[in-house]
Amino acid sequence: MQWQKDAKAMFNHKCAECHEGDMFPTGSFSFKEPFEMHERCPKCDANYYPEPGFYYGAMFISYIFTAFFFLGFVMLLHWVFDLSLMTSFIWLLLFVATFFVWWFRFARAFWLNLLVGFRPEKATVAKAKG
Repeated sequence: MQWQKDAKAMFNHKCAECHEGDMFPTGSFSFKEPFEMHERCPKCDANYYPEPGFYYGAMFISYIFTAFFFLGFVMLLHWVFDLSLMTSFIWLLLFVATFFVWWFRFARAFWLNLLVGFRPEKATVAKAKG
């Protein structure tokens, strides 16, 4: 199913068009150049910046996902695992500090996949490039 391939590309921060090329020059949990992003896909040459301000939408998507996740995370720790509210927020801060870069990159990959989408001809080019 295509949505599973798209989801895998988003979670691995791969190109929306070919699902092969990396969107970012460093690893998902790298704090070295965390916000640097390739201009174009290294495999299929897709443009990662189709227009100025393209990723403003990703910022809003990230806010929405983050808000619901944070609420669920704290409620789970506080009500299900019976941790104090302060302890739940400390765990939340540790989680955020660990996954901040990954989350930022996921929001961009999600936005690109949502608006651009997979193109089989680009995947063929990317696989031929190796």
